[in-house]
Amino acid sequence: MKPFAESCEQNRAPILAVLQRELVGKKRLLEVGSGTGQHAVYFAPEFPELLWQTSDREEYHAGIHAWLRDAGLDNVLAPLVLDVDDVWPDEPYDAVFSANTAHIMSWPQVQRLFEAVGQVLQTGGIFALYGPFNYGGRYSSESNANFDQWLKQRDPLSGVRDFEALDGLADAAGLVLRNDYEMPANNRILVWTKSR
Repeated sequence: MKPFAESCEQNRAPILAVLQRELVGKKRLLEVGSGTGQHAVYFAPEFPELLWQTSDREEYHAGIHAWLRDAGLDNVLAPLVLDVDDVWPDEPYDAVFSANTAHIMSWPQVQRLFEAVGQVLQTGGIFALYGPFNYGGRYSSESNANFDQWLKQRDPLSGVRDFEALDGLADAAGLVLRNDYEMPANNRILVWTKSR
């Protein structure tokens, strides 16, 4: 039985609309934290010229394989073992996509994520990060404040991240903010470009 994430079904259409703007001309994408694999099998068919590389910690691979097997897509690759604290692929990508990951990681892991994305992205490549974010140290909605509280009860090291702190990490990794998209349910997609 395939794993199923309701949030993937709910957010996939608005995320796709953004990716259709941002992935024009891109050839190799690394998805960090593919989770169930649902996003990969929904998005990849919309980008036939793009090779979509799934990745996650090993315990999620069986579920990702199940989704990929049923979808039978030519442009989606089997998942790489990727833990942000560990070795990253020694491959160049012109796009990195990650959804709902920064708030479930510890802050040192978020720092490592940006550092590693800066290393694997080619100059001119983009990093698209989807999730809830704070601005000016404030929650953008009551639901995000409640979500942050729930996250911290589950894992005190997790939590909704501040946009300004993330943008600082991006800058240190050679990434420049390109777009900040408002999404449904008080989420955003932040898109950075590797400038150097």
